[in-house]
Amino acid sequence: MRPFGLILIAAAAMFGADVKTNLSQADIDGIIQKFAAKEAAFSQARDMYTYRQTARIQELDDAGNTTGRWEMVSDIMFDDQGHRTEHVVRSPVPTLKQILLTPEDMEDLRSVQPFVLTTSELPNYWIRYLGHQQVDEIGCYVFAVKPKKIEGNKRYFSGEVWVDDRDLQIVKSYGRAVGTANRKENNAFPKFETYREQIDGKYWFPTYTIANDTLHFKENDVRIKQTVKYEDYKQFKSSTTITFGDVVDGNKKDEKPPVKKQP
Repeated sequence: MRPFGLILIAAAAMFGADVKTNLSQADIDGIIQKFAAKEAAFSQARDMYTYRQTARIQELDDAGNTTGRWEMVSDIMFDDQGHRTEHVVRSPVPTLKQILLTPEDMEDLRSVQPFVLTTSELPNYWIRYLGHQQVDEIGCYVFAVKPKKIEGNKRYFSGEVWVDDRDLQIVKSYGRAVGTANRKENNAFPKFETYREQIDGKYWFPTYTIANDTLHFKENDVRIKQTVKYEDYKQFKSSTTITFGDVVDGNKKDEKPPVKKQP
């Protein structure tokens, strides 16, 4: 984001003191490989689901009152040819006065905040085991995750992830999106916390992201609150090859931010 430019202070109450086991480095490496493989399978499975995404960002004054607002409700679905599409259901005229959403903010919303750490992404990150913690009665391995290097316009996750010690899938993540845009003057990106729930008895799907942070810009500070809800997951049944919109390359997305960056 840039000033008018977006983000979360999640409660990052870190770990309980209990460590489930005395894990060797070989044990830790094995857990990382296994949960990354599970995450890869989950990522492919999620691409076969439709769902509704409701995203809201509010500017707040010192008393916590809303002074500006952006909202977008989208249905992630498939067209008649089986192409994955994003249909905007509701998008009121933004009333943000102090921040401007950038293309990086929209990419973070789509791909970084519902963070998935797959086998193919492992080489891009440093991963350090921090311990074992109970999260809502779920035993979790906790890992610090940090990109090894920042390249091009790619967006990365930097923070912590909680991995279910039974299903070996991420159930919570806390951190921020990083990339070259973070180094530009007057860009600021929030910390966020994303929670997942087991939707189909097998995979843990992102269901809620919260950010409540103060963005520090050169001229002023802006307090913001962001919420994203992912709801109504339904599996799409088709043997058709899935692409995003009219694009053949499945890695390329048609992104149209609702608010353009100032020159």
